[in-house]
Amino acid sequence: MSETVLPNDGVEPVLAKSEPLPDPARKEPSPRRSSNGLAILALLLGAAGVAIGGWSVWQLRAIQVGHQQQSGQLDDLGSQTRTLQQSEQQLAARLAQLPPAQELEDRRRLVTQLQGDQQRLSQRLETVLGASRKDWRLAEAEHLLRLASLRLSALQDINSAQALVQGADEILREQDDPGAYAAREQLAKSLAALHSVDQPDRTGLFLQLAALRDQATQLTALAPEYKDKGESLLGLTDGQEDSYWAKWWDKISQYIRLDFHADKNVRPLLAGQSLTQVRLALSLALEQAQWAALNGEQPVYAKAVTEARSVLDANFNQDNPQSKALGEHLDELAKQPVAVITPDLTPSLSAVQAYLEQRHTPVGGALDKPAEGAQAGSKP
Repeated sequence: MSETVLPNDGVEPVLAKSEPLPDPARKEPSPRRSSNGLAILALLLGAAGVAIGGWSVWQLRAIQVGHQQQSGQLDDLGSQTRTLQQSEQQLAARLAQLPPAQELEDRRRLVTQLQGDQQRLSQRLETVLGASRKDWRLAEAEHLLRLASLRLSALQDINSAQALVQGADEILREQDDPGAYAAREQLAKSLAALHSVDQPDRTGLFLQLAALRDQATQLTALAPEYKDKGESLLGLTDGQEDSYWAKWWDKISQYIRLDFHADKNVRPLLAGQSLTQVRLALSLALEQAQWAALNGEQPVYAKAVTEARSVLDANFNQDNPQSKALGEHLDELAKQPVAVITPDLTPSLSAVQAYLEQRHTPVGGALDKPAEGAQAGSKP
């Protein structure tokens, strides 16, 4: 402590309080440590300043980008505004070209009326087309009957005629018209008549005759031929077999046959009784029978089968089993019918035609005809 001597001016001197003496145990900080703290503080302050500066630069950049985006959006909005203005101008021009509201209402009313007329026209068209379809179906029924009549007259095809008449009856049944009763009744009679007739198996007969033709080409046993075994006729030729007259007599004797059984029929022989010619004659007779079977010619069929039987009996040995079996088969085929009496379909066709005329005749015209007849009868 330091003592301060004040002038004595009648006041007792006051002992001044002095600072405490430094503690010898405490040491004053060294100037090196204080300088390090200041450097760290300065570095922190610098880093903070740099960060603040970077943040400021980033903010400026962000503001500039935002301004650029806003300017782009403003440009887009300006272009959209111009486009909208152009569209508005075009709409205004088109609206200016549109007719007034009253005219639009009149057009709408006309369109509604046109739609109604079109709907009624379509209904009438459907009605007309429906009637046309019925007429077409009835015309088809008439055509089926004509075709059935043709099949019966030309080919005597009972089965096909039945199917055609049945088809015509089905068409009339689809009409569901009481006026078709008479036509359907006549068609039912025609169907009953067709069912009562049996269809001959012409195809089977044709094939059986074809099989017989194949068998005929295999026949080999001819009828016994007359041979001169005596000496009397040969003696007329000087008795020499190699002489000219002997050869001439041997050749001419083939055309002459002496039969000592006068009660039997004399059948002429073919020249030299050639097997090829006999087979050909038999094959031609069977072929003619085939044609007659397919065409329903009963007289021609019977004549051809009889001729084939006669050729077989006259030129082939009846004791041969093959010839005998062929003859028996020909006898069985001769009894088979190839022609039938076909019913007449003219009444059915006439009934259908009358029904068609009745449908096409208008009701008013049918009523006017009796009236006209009555007026004509009342005149003197």
